[in-house]
Amino acid sequence: MPVARIRPARSEDEQPLRLLDRATWSYQHAVSPPPGPDDPFFRERSGPSDHLGAELDGTLVGYVRLGFPTELASNTHVRQIRGLAVADAARGHGVGRALVREAVEEARRLGARRITLRVLGHNTAARKLYESEGFTVEGVQPEEFHLDGAYVDDVLMGQSLL
Repeated sequence: MPVARIRPARSEDEQPLRLLDRATWSYQHAVSPPPGPDDPFFRERSGPSDHLGAELDGTLVGYVRLGFPTELASNTHVRQIRGLAVADAARGHGVGRALVREAVEEARRLGARRITLRVLGHNTAARKLYESEGFTVEGVQPEEFHLDGAYVDDVLMGQSLL
């Protein structure tokens, strides 16, 4: 499989990213209900400029959403990975890793001192990816979510960008 090209998302990516988001939704990584068929992908607080897309042969096969962990001015030195998805057909080919690496670099370019994320405790594949890219566990909120009939930990991870 060719190497994915990571690029900034554009407004015309709305439809393919919405379809990708719906196709990849799972309680393995999501705490909110599945997106509806007419729910927009880009929203007021997370537009195209907050996303990087992964393309293979001109087709979007993944994205990462980068934002602020809070709306507080005292927290603007931190960026947070607020979403990551890779199409089933592109999994296992380094697309997720490329997106994480580019998100870290984008946070650096934006002047962030830290980058953080939240991952569900049972999502071991994602946790291993993040750990291999320099993220460490900074906290665990036990049984923070009740998903699909089970209580699930919320794992807080981060790394310094200095």
